[in-house]
Amino acid sequence: MARAAPRLVLLGLLVLSLCCDACKKVTFHVPSVLEANTLVGRVNLNECLQSAEQISSSDGSFKVLEDGSVYTTSAVSLSDEKRTFTILLKDIQEHVEKKILIDLETDEKKKTRHARDTVLKRTKRRWGPIPSVMIENSLGPFPLQIQQVQSDTAQNYTIYYSASGPGIDQDPKGLFYIERETGNIFATRAVDREQYPSFQIICFASTPDGYSPEVPLVHTIRIEDDNDNAPYFTQDVFEFCVPENSKPGIVVGTVTAEDRDEPYTLHTTLKYRIVSQAPSVTPAFSLHGDTGVITVLSPQLDRELVSTYTLLIEVRDMAGQPFGLCTTGTAVIKIEDTNDNAPTFKQLQYETQVEENRVNVDILRISVVDADEFGAPGSTAVYEIIRGNDDHTFEITTDRNTNEGILCVVKGLDYENAKQRILVIAVNNEAPYMLAPHSQQVVQSTCTVTVNVLDIDEGPVFKPCFFRMDASECDDIGTNIGKYLAEDPETGNSEGICYKIPPGQCNWVNIDEKSGEVRTVRVLDRDLGEVKRGQCNITVLAIDRNGKTGTGTLQVVIQPCDRSYPRIITTDYIMCRDRKPICLSAGDGDETSYSMPLVYRMTDRNLGSMWKITRHNEKSVYLSPRGDIPFGTYTIPVSVSDSSGRQGISEITVNYCDCVTPSDCGAPRSAGSVTLGVWAILAMILGSLLLLLILITICGCCGAGVMHRQVTDDCANHNLIISNTEAPGEEVMDHNIIPLQTTDQVGCGIKTGDQQTFEMVKGRGHTLESVRGGGHQTLGSVKEGGGGQAMVDTCRYSYSEWHNFTHPRLGEKVHLCRQDEEQKHSEDYLLSYNYEGKGSLAGSVGCCSDQHEEEALDFLDQLEPKFRTLAETCIKR
Repeated sequence: MARAAPRLVLLGLLVLSLCCDACKKVTFHVPSVLEANTLVGRVNLNECLQSAEQISSSDGSFKVLEDGSVYTTSAVSLSDEKRTFTILLKDIQEHVEKKILIDLETDEKKKTRHARDTVLKRTKRRWGPIPSVMIENSLGPFPLQIQQVQSDTAQNYTIYYSASGPGIDQDPKGLFYIERETGNIFATRAVDREQYPSFQIICFASTPDGYSPEVPLVHTIRIEDDNDNAPYFTQDVFEFCVPENSKPGIVVGTVTAEDRDEPYTLHTTLKYRIVSQAPSVTPAFSLHGDTGVITVLSPQLDRELVSTYTLLIEVRDMAGQPFGLCTTGTAVIKIEDTNDNAPTFKQLQYETQVEENRVNVDILRISVVDADEFGAPGSTAVYEIIRGNDDHTFEITTDRNTNEGILCVVKGLDYENAKQRILVIAVNNEAPYMLAPHSQQVVQSTCTVTVNVLDIDEGPVFKPCFFRMDASECDDIGTNIGKYLAEDPETGNSEGICYKIPPGQCNWVNIDEKSGEVRTVRVLDRDLGEVKRGQCNITVLAIDRNGKTGTGTLQVVIQPCDRSYPRIITTDYIMCRDRKPICLSAGDGDETSYSMPLVYRMTDRNLGSMWKITRHNEKSVYLSPRGDIPFGTYTIPVSVSDSSGRQGISEITVNYCDCVTPSDCGAPRSAGSVTLGVWAILAMILGSLLLLLILITICGCCGAGVMHRQVTDDCANHNLIISNTEAPGEEVMDHNIIPLQTTDQVGCGIKTGDQQTFEMVKGRGHTLESVRGGGHQTLGSVKEGGGGQAMVDTCRYSYSEWHNFTHPRLGEKVHLCRQDEEQKHSEDYLLSYNYEGKGSLAGSVGCCSDQHEEEALDFLDQLEPKFRTLAETCIKR
């Protein structure tokens, strides 16, 4: 009993320390006697520590579940009115410990206090010895007295004691027993605390006749721990991984050990340390003595130098004191690879070859050197073509087994386009490059690959290989809708290539065997059963002289056609020099109604610069010239479309004539270039013959007078008469008019009054006017009152000389025009007059104008150069 006193003091100090460090205190009111597995109460553990990994009780008679429920582990008798124990919460990872103080109060205390407050009543004392303590693994001597229990009534009665409990009833050898007469409790042998941390013995006191003056007493025997268990590691070998080049302080892992001795004592207070490291280089790791956490110590963990470290770790109880028990364990730390070594090519230059048009063929394997761990992302090579592959002809992949780069041709090469290709290939790793401490940035490794293309005899190639042609449902059979040609890659042309459409395809079109022209062979219909969305893909074969074959795909798309399209009703018009706009109106013979408004456009850009279209209303427009344009016939294509998309093209023919009213205009004049053809030459010959006939007639008329030759000075005055009135006169039917044939190069004869005017025209607007004979006037205008035979005779001789001068030269000109293919000789007298310039002050120089009044001839002194030349010629003659 003397030995138990100091231990009771230590127990009290322990309870006091627990009270001081407790985060909360909970009181439960319970009966004085509790059976085993009885719920005492429930505690909210989260208020102290939410992440508790270990929950334990300082009193072995109670256990605490994870939800905070407190149960008895065995029968408990509260000898005192109050009992205290502690719940310990522990977070291993965060190294946090919390305590909850539990107070148990009996219901009798409450009842006693309540009774005392009401009625004072005396009760006898209960027998209740303090709990006993037995040292674990005690050396004896045995039987060893543990405690003595004695009833308060033993002075008055003869008491016999008995007991029951785990050590008495369940142990067949009888671990404990009680003396019947004295109440002394003895232990028969040593006890292992890990097996029996405590015992609860129920003691009974009774008289020889069986009377029990006392209630049963629950006596607790606690086994005090002895440091008889060395700590042990929870694993035989701890395995951890850490990336190379990790910074100091990075956590690698945690080693854990346990001790079966009593918790929260020095017997289970453990300390860790590293005993040795293999390989025995500079220490690379450190170990926290209390928690067992391993961290990186060295800043230079290089997997290429050391890939695995083995640590021998010791754990010792008694807070690491030398007299504590210890155990050693092993921790293996593997250094994980990081991409701190860039790959490099074994060779910087490669050369290979491949036949043209070969696809999906491997042509080269490229090797690299990488010091990182093989197969890891830091060493797996990723190849890339960075130059020379803009058309994506080549592709490079990685062989996972050998880490080599496989260069492949995915598109056919053409020897005629390029006989050699030069590629630049770079290499990286799957994992991003990580610069190691105290190292410099590296440059990406590259190599050059030269690919030589081998020439082979190829078949024809369609360009493009897929070609679309549009056809219309309105197209007639045999309509040419386009050409689909192939080329010989060797020669670059289509010579000697035959075309063919294999059977079993859409039979809408055929292709010319030699020219490649595609023509329709039947009426096209978008609603045919073999048509899909109005189109069909046709495979076309091209065969060269050597029998090589090439294929191409021709897509024929049938466009819908509305045959009732708008078109201009009237297409032929005559426009006089007043340039009055022409009104164009669209329609058709079926009186189809169109969606207004109609849109008119000129499809010829060249004519669009000369003519313009202006809106009149929704159905019609005005057509007019933009400015001064030459007289002639113009064919103007005009498209008309309505708002529903139907469109038609009409050709408008406009005869732009030098007239006052359209009825005055004769045959249309061409607006083309001036040419002198066979008909022009024949017209000139005919004109010469007619002129000769007129001269003979005039001479015959004048022969009735005097035949003497008199040349007067004013004869020239009568040959150059003003004629500035170009409007046509009234048409008078007269038997004296000599008719002339009208062609594109010759005009017409017009008689005005008693005069006859004959006009020979070449091209556009070139005239040589001769007014001769008939009636009472010949060769000019005779002044009133100045007639007579002398004047007639004079005019006859003057005109004869003019005829003798012009006739041989006109014949010579006609002969030269007939012999000259380039028609240069016609240029000196066949001149265009589409721009006549400003009017002359002299007016007309016609010699036979119908001018009866006298006029001053002073204008002859101011003639333009061409007329002065004519005057000089006449004077010389």
